[in-house]
Amino acid sequence: MKILVRILIAIVLSLMVVGAVLVFSASSTYSEVRFDNIYHLFSSHITKIILALMSGVLFSLLPYQIYYKYSKQILLFTIVLLILTVLLAPKYKGAARWIDLGFIQFQPSDVVKLALFMHIAGMIERKGKLIEDFKNGFKFPLIWIIFVAGLVVIQPNLSTAMIILITSFTLLYIGGGKIKHIAASFGALSLAGISIMMLFSHSRSRIMGFLTSMNTNSEPNIQVMQAKIGLGSGGIFGVGIGASRQSDLFLPESYGDFIFAILGEQFGLVGSVTTLFLYVLLFIVGIIIAKKVDNQYGQLLVFAISFNIILSAFINASVVTGLMPTTGITLPFMSFGGTSIILLSVSIGIIINIANQSIKAKTIKATDIEY
Repeated sequence: MKILVRILIAIVLSLMVVGAVLVFSASSTYSEVRFDNIYHLFSSHITKIILALMSGVLFSLLPYQIYYKYSKQILLFTIVLLILTVLLAPKYKGAARWIDLGFIQFQPSDVVKLALFMHIAGMIERKGKLIEDFKNGFKFPLIWIIFVAGLVVIQPNLSTAMIILITSFTLLYIGGGKIKHIAASFGALSLAGISIMMLFSHSRSRIMGFLTSMNTNSEPNIQVMQAKIGLGSGGIFGVGIGASRQSDLFLPESYGDFIFAILGEQFGLVGSVTTLFLYVLLFIVGIIIAKKVDNQYGQLLVFAISFNIILSAFINASVVTGLMPTTGITLPFMSFGGTSIILLSVSIGIIINIANQSIKAKTIKATDIEY
């Protein structure tokens, strides 16, 4: 287990380091034009990484049983923040997703997502075999999923809502929920979510642009077009660190949601595939840790966190390559941002705590047997 924790930490730190290099390369031109300082966004990103590492260490020391005991209170608090965001936060690019605290922009949907996984894992553990019964077990986590995903859709933020649905229902399946209940609920909620998104002009234009591009063999928007140019120009081994052309204001948000394109341009196909492999490896390590944990709550929480990370990574890569409509999902541990990288580090800290506590429990048990 200790080796697994070290591998997990090594993967996360590797992604952060490469991400920091890419953020500097991708943001320097924009920072110089916008702020007259090529280090402006890079300095902000480094500050967020430091906060993320500190948060990860803190949560690696915090007993994860606290989340099991107070998951409902934590979830209710984050839901209140989400409601305040929907009602009061100013809209940016057609969506009200952020609370500005001055020193950082706070995205409650990232927090409520983690809180929901904590609560669902606890409900599955408490319900036991009843989770197989819709009326007496399955419907209770379903109510929370509907409520949280609905609030996120209203922002509007379909991509995060879909991640919430996919991860939550996968967690229910792992926890013993019946396929027929999961399929029916997921299908109905997905259709409802897409229907609601079509009511918002911002999200509707993205969806229609993507569908049109599939029929006309064109690109859905300028971002995807420039992203593909960047990926293509990278070839097998890339153009080299700092030699990106797309970051010279050709590719919008090149340091944020579309940083995977800069990765492909500078490190080529080899770098892109290696990065995706690291996400797969992170997920595999998470699964192995979950299997070794001695209680169901810890197992489910580790799985939910690991699955959320790899799902987010592959959605981001799919968007950049034009396989999905453009979303606001960041590339985990690599994209520029505040809330995302900090919450992801918190999530890794939780996994580390679960793993360390499992190690201690087994050591104590082995010692008792000896005596």
